[in-house]
Amino acid sequence: MARKTYLPQLTPRELGDGLVLRQATRRDRKAIADFNVAMHSGEHDLPVELRNWTRDLLSDMHPTCGPGWFTLVEDTGAGEIVSTLCLIPSVLSYGGVTVPLGIPELVGTKKEFRRRGLIRAQFEVAHEWSRAAGHQVQMIGGIPYFYRRLGYEMGLDMITGHRLHTSAVPKLKKGEKEPFRVRRATRDDLAFIARTYEHGMGRYLVSGARDLEMWRYELDGRRRGGSSHRELRVIETAGGRRVGFLVHERGGARRQETICAGPYELASGVSWLAVTPSVLRYLANYGQRQAVRAKKKLSWIAFFASEAHPIFRAAPGSLQSTWGPYAYYVRVADLPGFLRHIAPVLESRLAESIAVGHTSELKLSFYRDGLRLSFARGKLKKVDAWEPAEGASASFPFLTFLQLLFGYRSLQELRDAYADCEAYGEAVTLLDILFPKLPSEVWPAA
Repeated sequence: MARKTYLPQLTPRELGDGLVLRQATRRDRKAIADFNVAMHSGEHDLPVELRNWTRDLLSDMHPTCGPGWFTLVEDTGAGEIVSTLCLIPSVLSYGGVTVPLGIPELVGTKKEFRRRGLIRAQFEVAHEWSRAAGHQVQMIGGIPYFYRRLGYEMGLDMITGHRLHTSAVPKLKKGEKEPFRVRRATRDDLAFIARTYEHGMGRYLVSGARDLEMWRYELDGRRRGGSSHRELRVIETAGGRRVGFLVHERGGARRQETICAGPYELASGVSWLAVTPSVLRYLANYGQRQAVRAKKKLSWIAFFASEAHPIFRAAPGSLQSTWGPYAYYVRVADLPGFLRHIAPVLESRLAESIAVGHTSELKLSFYRDGLRLSFARGKLKKVDAWEPAEGASASFPFLTFLQLLFGYRSLQELRDAYADCEAYGEAVTLLDILFPKLPSEVWPAA
């Protein structure tokens, strides 16, 4: 996990009309929380939850963030914040290779101050901080289209929500005892949880990397009642042997009729078919207790996960889609550097393919610019800029190559969607080998 080793700095900037772009300080904590409640509260984020989440990110307790990672635009005449965002340092895993990541969050501008470039100005700062901190990728889950204007492409799987009606939860037979129980996690469980999580993330191309400090923060660092606060549970046999972990929302005022869960992972060698019925019964009982307090009735259990997750085969019957599919926006400012960084993944794919030990060049045209990947005996020897010209191995319009790079779309899907996305000869085979379509699941460290 990225640590607070880099401390961002920003000299205040005059933006005209009395507006000043500056870095937040501890003194701004309440004003930033108030601003974000006003900007982002809606049917899915109650004010208390949103306020507590913002305060978490502004606190010194957060493993990677804090006040210094927030920018704001202040109307000096009125003495109020009119726009703000934050950047959360984090880490991804790409095929087992760790990738430093920056996550922009809590992006907002007061309606009367929009269309003045305030968000763009703050993103320029955030991108510079991200570069200085060594982040190779930026990722944000945002509104449709908007972040394309800032150099982002929708190119990474986002978890989707599926729900199961409580009537479908398997019941224990008469006289049968619960084979697995779910209990509150403690600090002594965190090493087990970290190992189990890492094992589960092996099924994905891209996942969020989490160390013990981040798990400690999930356990007892967040404010209870914040929109990012979740309950961390351990699943164990009746004899007390740990077999997995579960994360779920606390329940209560926000979604009294539905309890939402995820991540949910089991240790290697443990049957999902055996454990999942106990987990469903636990969630139904827990959720119902919360619903009763709110004078509601629990009707649904929802899981938020990649569609490659075992829950979608282990749950009885079929889970109904409730939200998604959608995608994270991603930005890679130094594409040659990123490809060099993930070279072990690309070389491994070649070694396990019909192109083992292959020597060739891939010339990728992005129409305005391009890249040349040089392979020698199965090793990526060089990635350098290439001026698009005749002889391109493949062509990708806009930022569509990022969809291929992050396993979001296959080469054929891109070619079907974009008439000016093309590939020729053996490049078709090589691109399919190097950049296959694969599932991802990122639980942001926000």
